[in-house]
Amino acid sequence: MRLYMALITLSLIWGTSFYFIKILVEEIGPWGIVFLRCTLGAFTLLLIIIFQKRKFQLKELPWKALVLVGFLNALIPWGLIAISEMKISSSLASIVNATTPIWTSVIGVLIFSVTLNFKQWAGVMIGFLGILVLIDLDPVQLFKEDLIGMGTMIAATLCYGFSSQFTKRHLQGISVMIISVMTLLVGALGSLLIMTFTGASLSVQSFSFDIIGALIGLGVFGSGLAYLLFYYMIQKGSAEFATFVTYLVPITAMVWGWLLLDEHIPPHAIYGLLMIFIGVYLSTRKTVKSHQATSKTINKKQRGII
Repeated sequence: MRLYMALITLSLIWGTSFYFIKILVEEIGPWGIVFLRCTLGAFTLLLIIIFQKRKFQLKELPWKALVLVGFLNALIPWGLIAISEMKISSSLASIVNATTPIWTSVIGVLIFSVTLNFKQWAGVMIGFLGILVLIDLDPVQLFKEDLIGMGTMIAATLCYGFSSQFTKRHLQGISVMIISVMTLLVGALGSLLIMTFTGASLSVQSFSFDIIGALIGLGVFGSGLAYLLFYYMIQKGSAEFATFVTYLVPITAMVWGWLLLDEHIPPHAIYGLLMIFIGVYLSTRKTVKSHQATSKTINKKQRGII
């Protein structure tokens, strides 16, 4: 149940991210977005660490693995997503982003020796078909979209897929807080270097209340707090389970539009929603059962039963 609650909560947070990026990208550029969202996210998590007075053994951390995850799960994909939204709509970007579970599964099987059963593969495909039904995609219109924008989004999903599997394999015993903070710090420093070499600058004086609100939503919630949930789902569940949040993001984006903007939800969206839920259930049932069994075993050991 905790895994599913984390999945739903993260989808609600990330359901606004593509909208925020669309607002920000024209004002501060793609790498400015990466720098500010990473900086705000890392600052938020560091405040939590200070408030909780938590201490970590930094010398024993796998720094190379943490830096690699920072590159592939924040710096590169977030820059690519921002670049893509200069070419394509935020709704289409969220749809392409929904291919992440497919790439995560394929990369897991081909590179990380992950084994998926028939139900899990079926769930992945049913969930993706649900996305297409949800947004009533016109295949003809798809080919009229900007290929560069589509390509950068697909490249971002490949980064997510690899980094999620890599995190599950090599950072399993590392604190979720440490992984999240390091991911965001690498993203902040890397994007700052890119801006320095490209001559990009940030004009803080030009920030409106809308821009500041979008930055808080994208940085504090969509980056800092969201990554705690994301890495929690990877460690307690699986890379495939965590990336399934991208199937729910178009749904939550639609829900936010209905709640905040009084936008109409068409009937085909309901059918797509049901397909997505079926896909998520089929693909994650094994993962959740395994997590529950592990938790019960740990609880029994703590009570001295076994």
